Amino acid sequence: MIDQANRLRDLVEQQQMQKQPKETSLPFERGTSRARTIAITSGKGGVGKSNIALNLAIALSLTESRVCLLDANFGLGSLDLLCGLNGYWNLSHVITGARQLEEIMLAGPAGVRIIPGASGLAEMSHLSLSVQEDIFSQLEQIEASHDYIIIDTGTGIHQSVGQFVTAADNVFVITTPEPTSITDAYAVIKTFMNYSTPRFEVIVNQAKTTEQGETIIKRLQTTSQLFLRSHITAAGVIPFDPAVPLSVSSRIPFLVSHPTANVSRAITQIAQRIDRTQQKVSSKSYFPKVQQQYKAA
Repeated sequence: MIDQANRLRDLVEQQQMQKQPKETSLPFERGTSRARTIAITSGKGGVGKSNIALNLAIALSLTESRVCLLDANFGLGSLDLLCGLNGYWNLSHVITGARQLEEIMLAGPAGVRIIPGASGLAEMSHLSLSVQEDIFSQLEQIEASHDYIIIDTGTGIHQSVGQFVTAADNVFVITTPEPTSITDAYAVIKTFMNYSTPRFEVIVNQAKTTEQGETIIKRLQTTSQLFLRSHITAAGVIPFDPAVPLSVSSRIPFLVSHPTANVSRAITQIAQRIDRTQQKVSSKSYFPKVQQQYKAA
């Protein structure tokens, strides 16, 4: 634990030295009830989605932002395990009334606050309206005290995934160079773009080279423009890096265990770009929009 704390402290100092002034063309008003929400999703499992969500949250927290990480990966949540936490309470206990939301939140690396075991949200549409109102009210209070809400969604195009994706300000679609992963990523963009207009961005993970990742992104951009009449943005390319499986085995996020690894540098660059180019967000908070979709389900 001491080594981990030292690594985090060194990483914070390094980030502060490298930090650049934020662009002001798209102002973001912090300290209000409206956090910026980023949904991390993918068309299939095994592409590193949860690892990216966790380490991106850490990287954003190191920009002196208040970050909450919501585990909305139904039944397969692993964020607490990826950072060596063993929380017993989760969102299902909030649904049953055994705990309040603040009581189940875990203190993650670099000050990231984690809402674990969001599989309980799968039952939300079956709950009474009064219970839904109470839970979403608690979630909105959490949103009011953070600058970013990172949502680690499930995979695929199921409605339960779409409820979290389409309400977000930004959607990061994760793919790898595998053809099936690219096809599934396009299916996610095509499906959810029909229901709302969040800003879709693509991250190519486990790329052999930067050029390979950029080629895949350009291919998805061309296809989306041609068939969907919609523009998607390149969020970044994350290289294949042996530091990732090592971090999973040690249950220490790679940004902490291997802060100078290529994968850590790539995540840091993505986070710094997000933090410098704050965008305008809709006036309505994220969780009321998610709640509306549950009511309509």
